[in-house]
Amino acid sequence: MVGDVHGDLTAFEHAVATDRFIIQLGDLVDHGPDSAGTLRLMLDLIDDGRGLFILGNHDRKLGRALEGRRLRRDPPLEETLRQLSGPVQAGLRERAYEAIAEAPAWIVQGNMIFVHGGFHTDMMFEAPPPALGAMTPLLSRALFGETTGRMQPDGYPERRLRWIDHIPADHIVYCGHDRRSTDGRPWIRDGRNGGRAIFTDLGAGKGGHLAWIDLDV
Repeated sequence: MVGDVHGDLTAFEHAVATDRFIIQLGDLVDHGPDSAGTLRLMLDLIDDGRGLFILGNHDRKLGRALEGRRLRRDPPLEETLRQLSGPVQAGLRERAYEAIAEAPAWIVQGNMIFVHGGFHTDMMFEAPPPALGAMTPLLSRALFGETTGRMQPDGYPERRLRWIDHIPADHIVYCGHDRRSTDGRPWIRDGRNGGRAIFTDLGAGKGGHLAWIDLDV
């Protein structure tokens, strides 16, 4: 299992140098130096039957841009689109769009839940909606976590973690999106119901590290 990559191709290459099946938790692109390279590597893993990625908010934003939607100005996205342009990347835009459109917003595997932003108990019983379709409450939770509707001084939405208390006993939610650790190790928090959340965004592509965890399934 691999956390947010954000265009850090070198770290991603190290993370996937294994015989294990790769589950990547979303946000493959934007910010780092080689979003095109991380997409190509992930798509090759998918084609080889060796991996999949969970839909992240940056991936969905890229997918919507690739289908021609007008989005507000976003320099990291604009750089990703620039990297996907030109003859050297022939076919990559189409492959990326198709993969993003098919990416699940969450996966439940036994007592493990894989999701980019945050968990909701309904994810245990409902299939993910279409990645590039209308934004639903569950899709919003999966992509952005639980937000308060207020903005922080840094310009990002204020988020709360009450959802951790609703993780069922003996279940583990692996997620990214929020960088809550700066010491190079995933941030772990246990909920009141006996579940656990493991946050794996360590700032890859933004001057931090890339997290990956070997899981026995």
